[in-house]
Amino acid sequence: MRSSPGTDQDSRPDPGEASPDELRAQVEQLRAQLADAEDRYLRARADLENYRRRVERDIDLRVREQGDAALRAWLEVVDSVERALAHAPGNGGSDAALRAVLEQMQTTLARQRVARLGDVGERFDPERHEAIAVVPDAEHEPGTISEVTRSGYAVGDRVLRPAQVSVARPPADGD
Repeated sequence: MRSSPGTDQDSRPDPGEASPDELRAQVEQLRAQLADAEDRYLRARADLENYRRRVERDIDLRVREQGDAALRAWLEVVDSVERALAHAPGNGGSDAALRAVLEQMQTTLARQRVARLGDVGERFDPERHEAIAVVPDAEHEPGTISEVTRSGYAVGDRVLRPAQVSVARPPADGD
């Protein structure tokens, strides 16, 4: 049936003119299209949620990496102050001032939950320590740290910088 001028009806056939089988086929086709659209919607929604989670993880990782980089730069300053104290001639005023600065630096690191790694006598762990030498040592158990050349630091389980250490081994007859 055609629409007459000035009416809002379209030129679709009157549902009363379609056979019941044709109507069932149209309904099934529309149901299939709806199911397909719902499936695409659910997949797109899941993809978006996965994307959001991945972006959040990436942002968290980058923020943590930037924080770790800043802490590693700070550790270089701490090392310099410790070296200055180790090689200071022992004059009281500057020695005390350097110790105060070092204490303040260590307090700042503690607030950031940074812990020192590598103590003499501690068991060597390649995940937390970097062996720069293996030395004969009768005073320490084999496989333990006999000397710390440069302290390491960690935040929780994450190693910022491994400690550089010498590892004890039993002395040989000629040592």
